Amino acid sequence: MAEEKSNKKTNIGEVVSDKMDKTVVVAVERKTQHSLYKRVIKRTSKFKAHDENNECNEGDIVKIVETRPISKQKSWKVEEIIRKAK
Repeated sequence: MAEEKSNKKTNIGEVVSDKMDKTVVVAVERKTQHSLYKRVIKRTSKFKAHDENNECNEGDIVKIVETRPISKQKSWKVEEIIRKAK
């Protein structure tokens, strides 16, 4: 029962678009400190992730993992749906 350590990057974010076939757009929010004013600010990055069975809907919280390039802009895939949207 030893868990294997993976070198793949993972992120948790919210699905902001599911209009494409087998692709969702996931917004990942991170907090960073402003270099001059030392105030904590929010930064958002959007990733296109592969969703093989079209299970994700807008508003879902999902875990995405880095993978080989699937298309020009898609190199992440949805690993699991943490929380479904209401």
